[in-house]
Amino acid sequence: MRVLAIDAGNTRIKWGVHEGAGWVATGAIGTGDASHLAAAWGAAPRVERAIASNVAGAKVREAIEEACSGAAIPLEVIASIPTQLGVTNGYRAPSQLGSDRWAALVAAHHLENGHKLVVNAGTALTIDALDAAGNFAGGVIVPGPALMRRSLDQGTAGLRLTEGVFDAFPRATPDAITTGAIVAVTGAVMRMAQAMADRDTPPERIVLSGGAANEIAPHLPFTLAIHENLVLEGLNLIARRS
Repeated sequence: MRVLAIDAGNTRIKWGVHEGAGWVATGAIGTGDASHLAAAWGAAPRVERAIASNVAGAKVREAIEEACSGAAIPLEVIASIPTQLGVTNGYRAPSQLGSDRWAALVAAHHLENGHKLVVNAGTALTIDALDAAGNFAGGVIVPGPALMRRSLDQGTAGLRLTEGVFDAFPRATPDAITTGAIVAVTGAVMRMAQAMADRDTPPERIVLSGGAANEIAPHLPFTLAIHENLVLEGLNLIARRS
């Protein structure tokens, strides 16, 4: 069976067609271009079903539904639930957990052994604690590096958005902004790692995904498992095994 997995986030809608052991087609468009989804799929192989995570709002959901309906593809839009495929949702109200985070947790549980932090570095950066038994203890959400930089550009009079480089001791404002954003998000990851250790479940690795993954990866002092399509992998698992 070919499955079309769709991950609609704040900035991009990623999609992939999975068959057999891997992805036979992948792509992405801007979330603002959701009405062009069907055209973006283009010559992708014919699929038997589609499954989506949508955190981008009702209009984007409608666009996904219209694209699938026009192509006669049955669609499931997931929501977070108390337990699924060996993962237990620790949120007080399980349905309030973002469906992208839920799919990523499912994927991480099946792709990587041991205690882990699941980090999705996009417009927002989420850091979720998942133990070896599949128990999701909770997690935090912070702005991703690009959003942090934009907030300084838009919220201050004297700090304009210019390109900088990482420097342990920045001596120019662009470098200070770039370095500060990276230090902030990696510091949040390290703080969550310490919180897991305090619960006697120290993370054995960071499972990392998202558009900013390569930007922050060199600055994380942990064993890393980078999965480019972590949310899509979780959606594919849910479609095939639920």
